Amino acid sequence: MKIIFVDGYNVINSWPNLKKQKDYSFDGARQSLIDSLHNYSVYEDCKIIIVFDAHKVTRSIEKKEDINSNISIVFTKDGETADSYIEREVHNLGRRFEVYVVTSDWLEQQTIFQRGAVRISALEFYNEVIETQGRIKKKTLKNMSSSKNHLGDNIDEDIFKKLEAIRRSE
Repeated sequence: MKIIFVDGYNVINSWPNLKKQKDYSFDGARQSLIDSLHNYSVYEDCKIIIVFDAHKVTRSIEKKEDINSNISIVFTKDGETADSYIEREVHNLGRRFEVYVVTSDWLEQQTIFQRGAVRISALEFYNEVIETQGRIKKKTLKNMSSSKNHLGDNIDEDIFKKLEAIRRSE
């Protein structure tokens, strides 16, 4: 199973669309990130854990919320950075899973390499997510065009027979 840890605020500050959005609504940028990663996780069949720092929020406790089977959100406890949470979890997982960490934090990159995880920079991951969104759109359009909605497919059989009889009588 492929597990991807995402340093949430690091990504929000790195992705061009989210960087602009956070200036107007930090919650909106957070939700946009979650939405983008949900589609990605379903298409790529992976588990994504998005970690947000709470180290500057006094007396906060660690909070984990499963959005669905593919996405979990973690808000770290008071005094804990997303980096330290991710390091601990990667260490706990060991080398049993295919683990990736999305961050542009250089020190974090060095640490996760030592723990057996693969690092993806925030911008590399942005490009991968955008590419996947394109594939999803292309597949959706292909499915829509191949399943045309014919009138005959939606008419009751009795009505179809009556219409056919009328057509043949002329």
